[in-house]
Amino acid sequence: MKNKPFLLKPSWEKTFGKKPRTYCRSDTRIIANPGVVIKVLRQKKILVFLAYFLLVTLAMLNLANFKWAKESQPCSLQMTENVKFQNRPYFHLINHKAPQVRNRTLVYVLTTWRSGSSFFGELFNQNPGVFFLYEPMWHIWQKLYPGDALSLQGAERDMLSALYRCDFSVFQLYNTQVGKNVATRDVFGAPFNKVICSYPLCPFYRKDVVGMVDENVCKNCPPQSLEALEEQCQKYDTIVIKGVRILDINVLAPLLADSSLNLKVVHLVRDPRALANSRIRSKHGLIRENLQVIRSRNPNLRHLPMVDANYKASKRDGSDYHSIAAMEVICEHMSNTLKTVLSGPSWLKGKYIMVRYEDLVENPLGTLKHVYQFVNLTVSRDMEAFIMNMTTGHNNPVEPFEVSSRNGTMAANAWRTVLGINQIRQVEAYCSHAMSVLGYVHVRMLWEARNLSKSLLTLPRI
Repeated sequence: MKNKPFLLKPSWEKTFGKKPRTYCRSDTRIIANPGVVIKVLRQKKILVFLAYFLLVTLAMLNLANFKWAKESQPCSLQMTENVKFQNRPYFHLINHKAPQVRNRTLVYVLTTWRSGSSFFGELFNQNPGVFFLYEPMWHIWQKLYPGDALSLQGAERDMLSALYRCDFSVFQLYNTQVGKNVATRDVFGAPFNKVICSYPLCPFYRKDVVGMVDENVCKNCPPQSLEALEEQCQKYDTIVIKGVRILDINVLAPLLADSSLNLKVVHLVRDPRALANSRIRSKHGLIRENLQVIRSRNPNLRHLPMVDANYKASKRDGSDYHSIAAMEVICEHMSNTLKTVLSGPSWLKGKYIMVRYEDLVENPLGTLKHVYQFVNLTVSRDMEAFIMNMTTGHNNPVEPFEVSSRNGTMAANAWRTVLGINQIRQVEAYCSHAMSVLGYVHVRMLWEARNLSKSLLTLPRI
């Protein structure tokens, strides 16, 4: 028997007890060597470890970047508009503080009809740094007419709250033209408003140039949307609203106590006898207002005859009666305001000053500086020249609502040569307390009123 040659078994047959499988592709035979497999697996472990290490490293870098972004940076977002924030990982997760609200100065000129308020308002309307609104509550009185003045006070306060926040959509609520959107030209007093009549809302004037605007020119300004007016309002640090329809400062108490508003009140007053005389002169322009004020009168208050003995009873006397009768309500609420001021409530501390029209025309520069200091404004040379020109003129305007250069002292004392003694006494009876607090002297005889060399002013108690 032929001996078979002894063949050594490969190492893998000793280990696994069988011949390994072979895989053929074309003429190449690849043998799955277990030693090679183990070596490959070891290499994969190394790759997995490296991948894990890489992931951990990236996570640490992202965390470091996140913490860096949360810290305060020397630059604001507005200063880095050109930076491509999408290149910074997870930038959308960063919580930034809300932008700081601008600390505006809000001013309400509290006054009544025929107090010289149109001229006084120009001291703010002409200032390049002031956004000024003239009698916005007029819209409420027109929309809700007929009514009484007291019932409208809450709506007026709500309107002021919106306007001081540059929300002018409130005008649309009191739009008297159904189906038409309110535009800048529809806002009461628009033809005299320097913001509405100036660039960029209107091409005819510039807000930074002090000087009266021409009503006839401003009426040709293109109408702009209320949104455009709101945009301009947002640019100003000082917003001033002048109104004659808030009768009592207590109506403004919620706004003055609101910590989100920095509201101040400038109380413009005038001798009630001068108010009555001016109301008579402009009675045809105040028919609605007189009726709405009189409707608010307390029926328990006394009502004395208004007709001067030297006048013949006529329709003219009836008109004079309504003009002066409104003084009863006006002075009653003026007295309430003064009592509140004298009591010194916390919500009014540091937020109120009183200005007498007579002091304004006698000492225009000093009064202007006093008022501007109170509302954090600077008196420029242009404003100084403006107020001196407006109070030292020689004109006697025919139109009672016209604002122009005039002799302020003569305008302040005009009532003394016109009113009869019965009219004077009636106004003094209605306004006795207010006159006493404000420093206006009563007259006993007509000759005291006619003697212009005799001063009827003393120091006010406020």
